Amino acid sequence: MSSITISCIVFGMVIGGVLLGMVLRARLPEDHFSQDSKEVVKLGMGLIGTVAAMVLGLLVASAKSSFDAQRNGLSQLSANVSLLDRILAHYGPESKQCREQLRDNLAALLDQLWPESRDHAVQMEPTADSESLYERIQGLTPNTDAQRSLQAAALKTAVDVAQSRWLLSAQKGSSIPVPFLVVLVFWLALLFTSFSMFARPNATVIVALLLCALSVAGAIFLILELDRPFDGLIQLSSDPLRRALAQLGRTN
Repeated sequence: MSSITISCIVFGMVIGGVLLGMVLRARLPEDHFSQDSKEVVKLGMGLIGTVAAMVLGLLVASAKSSFDAQRNGLSQLSANVSLLDRILAHYGPESKQCREQLRDNLAALLDQLWPESRDHAVQMEPTADSESLYERIQGLTPNTDAQRSLQAAALKTAVDVAQSRWLLSAQKGSSIPVPFLVVLVFWLALLFTSFSMFARPNATVIVALLLCALSVAGAIFLILELDRPFDGLIQLSSDPLRRALAQLGRTN
């Protein structure tokens, strides 16, 4: 389910709470709206509002942390790829095939994470070709101590590249606990029910509640978008990997 769809559902539930409050105001006896009743409801809704704000803050922090972790992972991956290419370049012309495969692997990775056609789903899992690069580097036959040192460094960097790739795949799952989100929306609907139940309906009140409901749905939308950095409207930039790809194969 897309972020927009979930946000629309949240908006509908909050507006449903507003309508419920209006219905309760019209049908409940007048003594239910005494000053004592209002104070009790205010205290209860104040507690729910405080807890809801804490949960909303936790969800924002969790989504932002997940987004930043994957952005940092992409930056680290691009740096390791560039470093591996330079190590292989210093090894000598014997590593030409390794460098070509590294370039092909990075181009394939860009196509997997940012497909040109939206009909193709984002593929996070590494392919067999991306893992065979280590074996190709290991198959090099160094003739000097310098080449042996460079081969060892290339193998270590190739492991780092593979580790970063698998880490991106492992972070694919959502960091937003569904029960947190469900309970938060329930609390928000209760809050808006209390708002409309104790306020006489007029144009100002209705517009204010609609704008508040829209703002709440927008906050949920942003949280969900941050939690889907490769297939949402707020996507991670592919620039680090594209810059690395442009540098691969240089002879100096």
